[in-house]
Parts: sequence; structure tokens; C-alpha cells
Amino acid sequence: MTTATMTSNRPYLLRAMYEWIADNGMTPYILVDANAPGVKVPRSAIKDGRVVLNVAARAVAQLELGADRVRFMARFSGVSQAVEAPIAAVLAIYAQENGQGMMFPAENQTAAAQPPAETSAPAASVTPADPAPKKGPHLRVVK
Repeated sequence: MTTATMTSNRPYLLRAMYEWIADNGMTPYILVDANAPGVKVPRSAIKDGRVVLNVAARAVAQLELGADRVRFMARFSGVSQAVEAPIAAVLAIYAQENGQGMMFPAENQTAAAQPPAETSAPAASVTPADPAPKKGPHLRVVK
């Protein structure tokens, strides 16, 4: 039996999650691996090899959530700069207000090394400080 290869579902999931977050009146943020090849972000925005980017329509210009990369213009310290990241470098997308969103699994460069993909990825809560999913319940009292 021959299995047909398919393109990555990551750009489709990214666009769907972006639309869902925006439709709910929240602010979409993406977490990007700043050390991945092809990532172009201001060095001052990078923390621990990652960068959190506000991609809300009111925060960026010329947003393109393409099949192979994310591109937009954004202001950093008052200066408009071009930002670009390959889709494979996007680690997560989430709503800034409540952390609801989705983490993306690591993508290998070779299809032969990849295990069979599931048809959908589970949604996860993500925070900018700790993008890894936590095990067990995690509640905090906010006063």
C-alpha cells in the first residue's frame, strides 16, 4: 500500500487558531524559535532563544500567514521593522488574555524521519514564560 504524502497542516492550523482567537475579541500571540533558520526578528525581542510576537491586526501591518512563512511589519521601540519566520519555527499560537491556543509539534526536515501524523492536534494552554504543557492541574489565586 502506498501512502500519499501531504503538506504540513501547521499553516492551516495556525490560520484557523488565529481567526478563532481574533473572532473571540482576544489578542493572538505566536511563540517563535528565534534560533531557527530564516527567522528575522529584532535581537532585542529575543529571550532564551524564543520570541513572543503580538500578531493582532491592530499591532501589525501587512500580516501574511502563508503556507511556508509568517510575515508582517511591526514596531519595536517605535521603529517599524519587517518580521519573518518560517512556519516550522512557529512553536505555538495563543490568546494573550487567557493562554488558550495550540502548541505545534516539532517538524523534522525529512519526511522519512517523521512518524505518522495524527489528523488533528489537541488544543493546549500556553503562557509566554513556559510554552511546555504542564502535567496535572495548575491553579493560582489572583488577588
